[in-house]
Amino acid sequence: MLATLIQNSSLLDPTTDASHILVILPKLEKLPKKYTIPGEDTLKKLLERRRLRLSKISETPVSANLENGAFCSWVMIDTNKQIFEQQTAVRKAIQQLLTENPEEIHLAVYGNNNQKHHFSEVAVYTAWVNGAALPVRKQKPERSSLTHIHLYGHKDAGNFTLQRALAEGNLLARGLTILPPNELTPRTYCEQIKKLAKNEGWTYQEHALSELRQMGAGAFVAVAQGSDPEEAAIVHLHYTGSKEKPHKHISLVGKGICFDTGGHNLKPPRYMQGMHEDMNGSAVALGILLAATRADLSLEIDCWLAIAQNNIGPHAYKQNDVITTLNGLTIEIVHTDAEGRLVLADTLTLAEKQKPDIIIDFATLTGSMHTALGSRYCGIFSNQENLAQKAIAAGKKSGERICVFPMDSDYDESLESKIADIKQCELGGEFDHILAARFLNRFVNDVPWIHMDLSASSHKDGLGAVGSDVTGFGVSWAIELLKEFNTSS
Repeated sequence: MLATLIQNSSLLDPTTDASHILVILPKLEKLPKKYTIPGEDTLKKLLERRRLRLSKISETPVSANLENGAFCSWVMIDTNKQIFEQQTAVRKAIQQLLTENPEEIHLAVYGNNNQKHHFSEVAVYTAWVNGAALPVRKQKPERSSLTHIHLYGHKDAGNFTLQRALAEGNLLARGLTILPPNELTPRTYCEQIKKLAKNEGWTYQEHALSELRQMGAGAFVAVAQGSDPEEAAIVHLHYTGSKEKPHKHISLVGKGICFDTGGHNLKPPRYMQGMHEDMNGSAVALGILLAATRADLSLEIDCWLAIAQNNIGPHAYKQNDVITTLNGLTIEIVHTDAEGRLVLADTLTLAEKQKPDIIIDFATLTGSMHTALGSRYCGIFSNQENLAQKAIAAGKKSGERICVFPMDSDYDESLESKIADIKQCELGGEFDHILAARFLNRFVNDVPWIHMDLSASSHKDGLGAVGSDVTGFGVSWAIELLKEFNTSS
């Protein structure tokens, strides 16, 4: 649950008895006399002692105890910087307050009307997305969720509906991703999704493994057949959206491997640690669907989730197998730890059959993307140049930064097989992220498509507005992109 937001258009009384205060200012070299902010004298002394200019707190927020016992943090937002940098500064300031595990925080924004509107959106979203405690399994949790957020200096007529929707979607994605794999099995995952669908009014359909065998979804079945019990499934959710126009049809596809051992090409312990997070793509797709629902976007959305595990066992698929996909393509298996592109292949085929206006898939797919970008950006591929440019713009506006990679057709030479229509991958993984995209491209035909390889799904100590290692990257980016896509011709 997110904290209750209480708005007040008047400024925060500097003598307030609030216990935890965040002061948000425009970038200034000195405080104008018209501002009377909480802890002003304390801030001046603190900066003097540290030999810091006032404007430096746009990069490094500071905090201190006030004379009345309150804990106060001060930050400046430099509107000349990218949204990512603005979010990072505010997140660091809020984290200073959250270290004391408060029940409530008070946000005080200053500046002209446009600045206060923008500062409030950034601050409220950041407070919500960090103020809710993620699930842990400790007897004595170190953190509890904020119950109330008080905003002073600005009042939003829409009650920050979009920011709340984004926070709820992000938290859903992160909350699912961090669940331990003995709790989030394919079966329990499907059960959770079914309950969520009922609560949100989504249509729920589950294609069980037995049905997928009969359908001819050989790529998905090859990965799923190594697990016992056979509880894997492709889940299809449908959201009809607001009845307002325009009304584009969107398909979201997510990789949901609840645990990835690597199969017969078994991962060493170092690389198997954390593989319960290999379902993050499906969690992000769910988070986007939830955010779109709560924001009441005028979109029709289908969400396809490929939910399975990649295990080792007597029935598990193996190198040199040849399998047949749902669209009839035959694949030579080269490496069993390249399972994500296989479960996505048949799932993309199901999505493509409905001829949506756009397909966007999300997956923690390749180690080579992480090698290429680290964990501060996610990489994308698209079959349309204009879509790629819109994706970049959405990254800048949302604070979730992306980089576009090439996938020219001559890369297909590396996927040529002597015994099947296509190879799954190469054994050398230097540019596997590109080969994976070229592979997936075979299953979307001419439908406009974006593939996101989630190299930034986890980043130590947080990224942008989000303060946890698991970032929920993709939810804010996708909603920004879909808002733009929905209004374009």
